[in-house]
Amino acid sequence: MNESDQLDFVVAERRRIQVEYQRREREVPPDLYAAWQPASRFMIDGRHRMAERMLREANVFPGATSACLEVGFGSHGWLSELQSWGVPETGLHGIELDAARAAKAQAQFARADLRIGDAVTLPWADASFNIVIASTLFTSILDGSVRTLVANEIVRVLAPRGALVWYDFAFDNPRNANVRGVKRQELQNLFPQLSGEIKSVTLAPPLTRLVAPRSRSFATLLEKIPWLRTHLLAVLVKQATAA
Repeated sequence: MNESDQLDFVVAERRRIQVEYQRREREVPPDLYAAWQPASRFMIDGRHRMAERMLREANVFPGATSACLEVGFGSHGWLSELQSWGVPETGLHGIELDAARAAKAQAQFARADLRIGDAVTLPWADASFNIVIASTLFTSILDGSVRTLVANEIVRVLAPRGALVWYDFAFDNPRNANVRGVKRQELQNLFPQLSGEIKSVTLAPPLTRLVAPRSRSFATLLEKIPWLRTHLLAVLVKQATAA
């Protein structure tokens, strides 16, 4: 594939994603995914606890001297979670395709390095980050070649013994053709240079929105049933000899 062909499919995928952002802005109620919603709080708390445990078990938990990048941070992303783990605001970095979402995050994290752009070519040097987060990112990228390009960039900017924190759903959404689930095998194929643990997490969001506002304890019980969980959470570490 020549450079011109590559540019064409990257541009086409970028435009498709931007159009989908605009559709969601028009059609999705602004409070549906708000952090104060009981269902959102339940899902955020669950992923937070599990990610913290997995990072500690892998001996890659971030701290005051860590440089952390979130690819596709939206209007908030995991930036607050990184801060709660001891990463200073100046250690937070991110890239986001949608300028309006990026502006909201920048207003909240004024000292963070948050940039507008896509992840096909990340504007940071090799081995820049101890942690890279990709959360509900790859399922919004439908083109397999673009997924591979983004994965390669993530590996490039990870420092040796740096970790990718992956959180995304493993199943297609039958009501939204603009997302495509990433199963465990595809995740491993995207990042053959990294190794670590992959867990099934998160009670299916429609069920969470139904149950969590009424009974958090019942939602917790349901989440223990494997076939009711829809997402994968992974901590994948770049070994010192990885390219």
